[in-house]
Amino acid sequence: MIDRNKSLQGRTTIVTGSGQNIGRAIALVFASCGANVVINGHRNQEAIETVAQEARDLGAQAIAVMADVSDPVAVQKMVDTATEKFGAVDIIVSNVSLRRKQSFFDISVEDWHQVINTNLNSAFYLAKAAVAGMKARGWGRIIHISGFDGIIGASHRAHNVTCKGGLDALVRAMATELGQYGITANGISPGTIDTVRIAKDYPNLEAKYELLRKLIPVGHLGTCEDIAEACLYLASDYSGFVNGQVIQVNGGALMISSHLEPILESMEK
Repeated sequence: MIDRNKSLQGRTTIVTGSGQNIGRAIALVFASCGANVVINGHRNQEAIETVAQEARDLGAQAIAVMADVSDPVAVQKMVDTATEKFGAVDIIVSNVSLRRKQSFFDISVEDWHQVINTNLNSAFYLAKAAVAGMKARGWGRIIHISGFDGIIGASHRAHNVTCKGGLDALVRAMATELGQYGITANGISPGTIDTVRIAKDYPNLEAKYELLRKLIPVGHLGTCEDIAEACLYLASDYSGFVNGQVIQVNGGALMISSHLEPILESMEK
């Protein structure tokens, strides 16, 4: 049986974009299972300090590190800081995401590069900075948070959809090459998760949620904790033979995805 209190005891994890929502939930679940946690954000120092304190209240050691993960120098510095504080970095979760809604015709070259650098390149930067230490210790866990629109597509999000598909592909590439060193690479692909959102960026949100509750086979939206629990499994010793996989955590929504996108798109017009 899994002993949650000790399943990550002594491990150190970095979770990017962990000042709120899914990233926060992942960090706190890891903290509750004994891990040292590095809380990361880019804009809101108060938010990541609050999450770090929540982790400490659970009995974990935690630090808050402001770092722009689209900058490889800042990412390397964050890994170095974590290593100096805790002695190692064992688990990395690339969760950060810049989610812009733009027509393909309106996406500038600058927009494209900013989203790709923040959502996709950042995962490479973090892995690049952490894998040498994992290899030396013969153990490591790499987890990417992507999304099922990387499979089915979504309008007005060409850059973000490309990143999600790229994260899943990067998982498979790293899994193939790094598995021999005791390092696994896997992904979590969330469906619709009930998170804190900026209302103006999501018109008719409650109406969409109500419709989705009726259409998703399990009859409800996902929670941040649903994603965190899936990450906990992938981060633990219990998943040692799971490698190169992307776990779909969507309540069965992927099976009906061809019906969802046109309906939701029509509700924004």
